[in-house]
Amino acid sequence: MAEQRSLEGLVEKSTGSWIYVRSREGKRIPCRVKGRFRIEGIRTTNVVAIGDHVEFILLPGGGEGLIHKVLPRNNYIIRKATKLSREAHIIAANLDHAYLIVTLVNPRTSNGFIDRFLVTATGYFIPASLIFNKLDIYEKEVLEWMEELFQIYRKAGYPCYAVSALRGDGVDQIRELLKGKVSLFSGHSGSGKSALIKAIDPTLDPRIGEISEVHLKGRHTTTFAEMYELREGGDIIDTPGIKEFGLVHFDKTEIPRCFPEMDRLLPHCQYSNCTHLHEPGCAVKRAIPTGEVSEIRYNSYLSILNDDTKR
Repeated sequence: MAEQRSLEGLVEKSTGSWIYVRSREGKRIPCRVKGRFRIEGIRTTNVVAIGDHVEFILLPGGGEGLIHKVLPRNNYIIRKATKLSREAHIIAANLDHAYLIVTLVNPRTSNGFIDRFLVTATGYFIPASLIFNKLDIYEKEVLEWMEELFQIYRKAGYPCYAVSALRGDGVDQIRELLKGKVSLFSGHSGSGKSALIKAIDPTLDPRIGEISEVHLKGRHTTTFAEMYELREGGDIIDTPGIKEFGLVHFDKTEIPRCFPEMDRLLPHCQYSNCTHLHEPGCAVKRAIPTGEVSEIRYNSYLSILNDDTKR
């Protein structure tokens, strides 16, 4: 009997039972994982993630495959598993950029949630940006608040964009940013991730949900993360709505490094290992009254250190 030839492919979707792999020929092949194996000793709920490059063999008949190896990852983004606090879930791997879709109303994305996402992306060496969606429903006060947030996050080092998936405002700009890249879209349910993907590439058909009138929360429509090939080049990963973003595998001493505006000031602190909490001569604390470091971001930093909430 001839030895089965190992093939390489890209993981586009995982339902738990099946992992769908895009072969080099562009075919989507449903696969299962061969036995149980761990990667880099990471304890996660999923050993294979969207965006992984894998090796697999075709089973007799050629319609299904068996994954036997995950190739080394360039990076990945991870969060605490929903119900298993001691375990983590890898959202996606091998990303060129991560975008958080932010909405200031219907539903509201809190600064705590934004900052936890950005800390995770920064900590795992993934460039990140914020896309403020639903521009079409913002009244004057909300637009003013959005401009303040733009200043805060751009000063910290994160690009910010304003779009309306419904009207099309800003969509062309985002489409250009995604060309030729592997990009992640994340955010709360109801933030309009799937609608924005549909606006970016009308040939795609991600599930688009509605907002609950009772709680003004998004109804979960994307059950599993899924990668889509964009018509003009590149791949985009649509993720299920996330209620909380719990950090994992972070030492408290690493957190200051994941706030770029604070990390830039560290050489000006009196102590090289300054935690920016109680030390004399702290450049970060001096920068808060001047606005060089946002008080909102500093409070998020304190919250993450204390881990008293996962807003």
